[in-house]
Amino acid sequence: MATIDWLDPESLDFPPLAAALTEPNGLLAVGGDLRPERLVNAYRHGIFPWYEDPQPLLWWSPDPRAVLIPDQIHVSRSLAKVLRRDEFRVSFDCAFRRVINACATLDQNRTGTWITTDMMNAYIRMFELGWAHSVEVWRGQELVGGLYGIGMGKVFFGESMFSRESNASKIALVSLGEKLRQLEVELIDCQVGNPHLYRMGAIDISRAEFASRLADLADGNQQNWRLAEAR
Repeated sequence: MATIDWLDPESLDFPPLAAALTEPNGLLAVGGDLRPERLVNAYRHGIFPWYEDPQPLLWWSPDPRAVLIPDQIHVSRSLAKVLRRDEFRVSFDCAFRRVINACATLDQNRTGTWITTDMMNAYIRMFELGWAHSVEVWRGQELVGGLYGIGMGKVFFGESMFSRESNASKIALVSLGEKLRQLEVELIDCQVGNPHLYRMGAIDISRAEFASRLADLADGNQQNWRLAEAR
């Protein structure tokens, strides 16, 4: 029977990606904590946390991996019409707490949230340190959609998105792609694909290829960037 490693709380190291289980797909390790140093080390190696209360902290690296190329995000004709109507305003890194709270609330309405209080606090801290970012979609003064994730080197690691109006999360993703092109970011990690992401242009690549690309693109020591600073 396959087993997974419990992380040493005194070490930031993870098992090799090849040790991840095939069922459930990508489960790599258990335990540890969500301190920024561990999260940075996890993401730069293609690992992310995902769990629900009362589960222990679980770390994943699925195979295959769903990714988007920023300049290849697909905009359908209907979405293009919505964008041309200019009914929504988009901002960046302006309402991170509201975005992550909205993502958690919508998850609770569906099947129970994986964005626990500990997860929210950890990613808010990552935002304060410059690693985490948000995209906000507004109708007037109302926040109607958005997404958040981690930025590192030339990679954006998407975490979650929400939509309170039709097309709002799509607008957030398209706007993110435009900003990332300005920053010369080459890859958006979507973790695990779904029909919505595939319609937007996501593709699956092997875990080995993903890890190889991260070795070139995700420098954990590189100075952080702010989406709001891109012009």
